[in-house]
Amino acid sequence: MRFIIVDDEPLAQRVIEKYSDDVPTLELVGKCDSAFTAMELLNNTPVDLMFLDINMPKLLGIDFLKMLKNKPLVVFTTAHREYALEGYDLDVVDYLTKPFSFERFYKSVLKAQELHQLRNEKRNESTVIHNEHERDKLIFVKADNKIFKVYLNSIFYIEALGDYVKIRTQNGTVVTYQTLKGIEEQMPNEEFIRVHKSYIVAFSKIDIIEGNTIKIGEAEIPIGKNYRRGFFDLIKLSNR
Repeated sequence: MRFIIVDDEPLAQRVIEKYSDDVPTLELVGKCDSAFTAMELLNNTPVDLMFLDINMPKLLGIDFLKMLKNKPLVVFTTAHREYALEGYDLDVVDYLTKPFSFERFYKSVLKAQELHQLRNEKRNESTVIHNEHERDKLIFVKADNKIFKVYLNSIFYIEALGDYVKIRTQNGTVVTYQTLKGIEEQMPNEEFIRVHKSYIVAFSKIDIIEGNTIKIGEAEIPIGKNYRRGFFDLIKLSNR
């Protein structure tokens, strides 16, 4: 398994690295001293397992984990036992309390390996056809007593209109009887972001951000107060 260490303490990093040297199934691909450097690494490197410290400056490990869209397997490492319950609520593999022995570390690795194997088996047994090309990712929506095929990479933005939503695409507009929340759940989180109670935008289609307004072509889309922080945090992370 390819793994990373995310911990602001060099000594803690060295302990995990030393332990991992005795586990031939582990391959260390990176060490990070903050959640922000870990985010950049995860965006650019395939990772199966992450040893994640909870108490780090600027952004706690728990908050960082909640932000991740495609999570690797995670083992929390911390000196504070009070976070254990919340850690398990986030579906982590294990919770290592510092200082921990090699035996305790290895027990976590074995649990992670078992889950990693199960994940791979599920992928291999899946009957769902997956096409890697962006143009083949699509949804079907009902409008005017017809069912329309909409390619995700053709969508500019989605707007709520009462009990309907308007999907603005490169090929025109489709209005369908559906809630914005309902269609949001069908969208890949890493590609579409809610920026207002009435709008979802395709992140890659944004042309200009001016004040509290997003411009996509001729359209001007407001950034809601409750969504502003999350939106600009995503902008910062994408620029790292």
